[in-house]
Order: sequence, then structure tokens, then C-alpha cells
Amino acid sequence: MNRRQRRTTPTASTPGTEARPRANAPSGVDGAQPDEAARKASEPDGFADALALVGRQAPAVAAQERSRDAAPDRSGGLRPMSWASARTLAARAGLACPPRTRRVPLEESLGHLLADPLVAMGDLPPFDTSAMDGWAVAGPGPWAIGGGGSVLAGQSATVPLEDGSAVRIATGARIPPEATAVIRTEHARTDEGHRLLSTDRPTSPGQDIRPRGQECRSGDQLLPAASLVTPAVLGMAAAAGYDDLSIVMRPRAEVLILGDELLTEGLPHDGLIRDALGPLVGPWLTSLGAEVIGTRLLGDDADALYQAITTSEADLILTTGGTAAGPVDHVHPVLQKAGAELLIDSVAVRPGHPMLLAAWGLQGSRGRPRHLLGLPGNPLAAVSGLLSLAQPLLRGLIGLPLPAPYRASIRDPLSGHPYDTRLVPAVHREGQLVPLRYGGPAMLRGVVAADGLVVVPPGGVRSGELVELLDLPWTFGP
Repeated sequence: MNRRQRRTTPTASTPGTEARPRANAPSGVDGAQPDEAARKASEPDGFADALALVGRQAPAVAAQERSRDAAPDRSGGLRPMSWASARTLAARAGLACPPRTRRVPLEESLGHLLADPLVAMGDLPPFDTSAMDGWAVAGPGPWAIGGGGSVLAGQSATVPLEDGSAVRIATGARIPPEATAVIRTEHARTDEGHRLLSTDRPTSPGQDIRPRGQECRSGDQLLPAASLVTPAVLGMAAAAGYDDLSIVMRPRAEVLILGDELLTEGLPHDGLIRDALGPLVGPWLTSLGAEVIGTRLLGDDADALYQAITTSEADLILTTGGTAAGPVDHVHPVLQKAGAELLIDSVAVRPGHPMLLAAWGLQGSRGRPRHLLGLPGNPLAAVSGLLSLAQPLLRGLIGLPLPAPYRASIRDPLSGHPYDTRLVPAVHREGQLVPLRYGGPAMLRGVVAADGLVVVPPGGVRSGELVELLDLPWTFGP
């Protein structure tokens, strides 16, 4: 099995680097398949309504959609929108919120994104240095060996070399004034009295000398903003003289698990089942770049849910279950009571269509806008919501757009829903994507073995057809 991955978000993960080859996106809107593009063009209601709300907070975000602006449907919420439109809207909702930034010591910046470009504060190297252990020489040889000792790294000043003379020098040491080259130790020859140095190789001016500013000059941009701080970046920043860096802070997320039927330990019994989403959602969000500040089991308690979402300090609240219209599905009425705006009220995707996205503070509030993502209660349906909406929203909150889609050919044909997008667990094998079994809404067995979820447009796909794959945020390999 060939498992390949490009990381798309920062954590101890990478954000945004694309390693795998991608086919060109087909014609359509926002990279959607042509048939979904047609559906998107014909559904101006939910997408335009929600984007209009986002646009009131950040008009530039919605400029392309203003011709479709319309008042929100206050009576029945927003109608289901296509999967491609929902992902686009989630990304734009995140991008409408300026990222929070902070200056931190160098050692605390690992895994974050740079809030500002990394600019050289001086020349690198800051002076001419020896690239090798050997001899610094002046002029053509042979060279007289002086008796002044060696030039070592860290010395602040050196005596100028006279023409025709040589002095021992260590790697990284400052080149003495008037020196013209460095002779490597293995290429140098001395006479019996160690008074005369020669070499049997041609010597050229500047040989084995790292000139001042060879790597960069003061003011050069070393990395653009939004670059991931890797161990190599830490080394570069330290070499450039940085003691701290301005980084983009991870969005804070809180997970609220709903359902009276859930157990947190032991085997299922008496109509009770184990909670699979409590252990899953928080770490998944961490893999997507969030700082998870808590996971709580609330049961089916509308008052507890209202209290939790109205007092949370999180930028993003995730609920599991309760997004449909059953007798204990409290998410919609609680959001209405809390004064939240519904941006997405169900998505035309299977599994996971009851997912929703709501927001506070989009219309002139002094506070920072906050979002709630309502995930379905079935495990794979919840995973669908994490990849469909949480990933683009979190990327937007740290200032990153949706990544370009990765596509590969599908080995086996897949049937499609008549109207909705399907997400099917799949794995890489011999250069193709192979669909996996156990892809029902309540199942996790398929996604456990998968490299990602294949995006199947309405109508299905044929064997050998190019399909989009949503990577799982931790899969990696050759």
C-alpha cells in the first residue's frame, strides 16, 4: 500500500505544503465537478444569504457574491447547500476574522505560522569566514608560516596577513585581513621545520572562504508571512539574530458532546453506547491546527447547552448530535435563543447532511466573531463534518485559503446519490484510489484504514475517473 500525504494545516503538523501531484481542476465553480457547479449556480438562496452575513463583517470577502445578496430566511433557516458551496463559505467565514497574533520566544514558535515575514536583520555570514579547517594564506605560494598561533572561531579580531604568509585557521573563524584563500588541511604540505607551506593543487582567490552576505543581506526576506515554523526555520531565525517571533495563534476550540445515551467507559449495555466522538473530535481538531481548550459531555440538556455556548471562551465550538429535528435535538432552538446567525443549515452530502455552521458577532459586534459547528451524532457523519467544514474554517481563521484539491484516479466505480455529494473512505494502492468497505454513517472501521475520503459527485464515478481526495490530517508516508 502506498500511503502519501501532504500536510495542509499547522499543528505539530505542516500547514499548507502540497507534496503530491495534482491534476488540473475541471471546469466549474470553486473547483467543483461540472455537475455540482451547475447545482451551485442554481442555488443562490442559502449560499448568498450566508455569504451576505459574512460580507457584513468583512465586505471584501463577499465582493464576488454581492450580486446574489439576499436577506436571510428567518422563518425556516437556510436551505441545504451543495458540498462545494458549503466548503467555500466555511473558508470565507474563517478568512473574514483577522487572525490573532502574538510574539513568543523562539522555542515556543515551533509548529505555528509566521505572522510577519522573516527578514534578515544582518548579513549572513556577518563577515568573511573559513569554510574549512586549514590554512589562511595571502598571495601565491609557497607561504611562510608565522608563529602567531591559530585563528579560531569566535575570535573578535585577527592580525592582517602579509603577502606570502600563512596561518592556521578553523572552520567558521573570521578570515584575517588581506588573506586571499584557505588551503584545506588535507591539501596542505609543510617542510620538515614547519616553516614553509605549499600545496600540490591550484589555488584560486576566495577558495574555501564564505564571503560576508553569501546567504543573505540585511533586509532580505527569508520567508513570507504564513510560513510554517519548522525546526529548520528555528535555526534560520536564530542565525539571523531573532530571539522571538510573531506567530499566528491557533484558534481555540471547545467540544460539547450531546446525548443521554452515551457512556464514557465500559461496554455498551441497557440501551447505552460508548461515546466515540469525545475521544475523536478533540485530537482531530488538534491535527487541524486548533488549540482544544476542553471536551465536555452535556447529555441532552438544552439549558446546559445554552449555558455552555454563551459562556465559552472558544473561537470555535463544536457540538456532536442534536442537529436534526427530533424531540431532543436542541441545537437549532438553542442557537436561535442565543442570537446566533445560521450560515449553513445542512449540506447536500452523505454522510453528514445535518451539519450546520452558525456565528455570533458578524454584524458590528465589538467582540471577535465566534463560530459553532454542529456535527451529526453518527461517527463517520461527524468526520464528514470535520473535513467538510471544520478544516476550511480553521484554515481561514489562521489566514490560509482552501488548498488546491488533490485528485487521483479511482480504481473501482462508485455509485452516487441522485442529488448529494458522497464521501467514501479510500486508500492509495499502486497509484490509484481504492474505495473501502464500512463507509456507513455510524461506522469508523473504514476511515481508520483510509488515507482520506473520496469526493463522489451526484451520479457517481466510473473506474479510472479522476476524483478528489480529502486527506486525513495525520496520514503520511512515502
